[in-house]
Amino acid sequence: MNPPPTQPGPLEAALRRFDGAVDALEAAVQRRLEVERQEAALAQQLHIIGADRSRLADALDGAQARAERLEGANDEVARRLGSAMETIRAVLAAQQR
Repeated sequence: MNPPPTQPGPLEAALRRFDGAVDALEAAVQRRLEVERQEAALAQQLHIIGADRSRLADALDGAQARAERLEGANDEVARRLGSAMETIRAVLAAQQR
């Protein structure tokens, strides 16, 4: 006959609780390390986004400055064309007299 199963003693129960606590602590440490890795990755992405934003802001400033120069040149060309058209009209009108 087999001996009846024995109840775990207080030391064995304490060791099981201790093992469970160590396992829970290890799992918590792993979760914390993963969170820190994710935070570092997010910080890197934020840095990249900030650099992209700065680059895009500089490009936009340059494009706006160029657009303003082109608008000024366009206005000057339109003014000169208007003046040339008036001169041509005056010459044609003088020849028709």
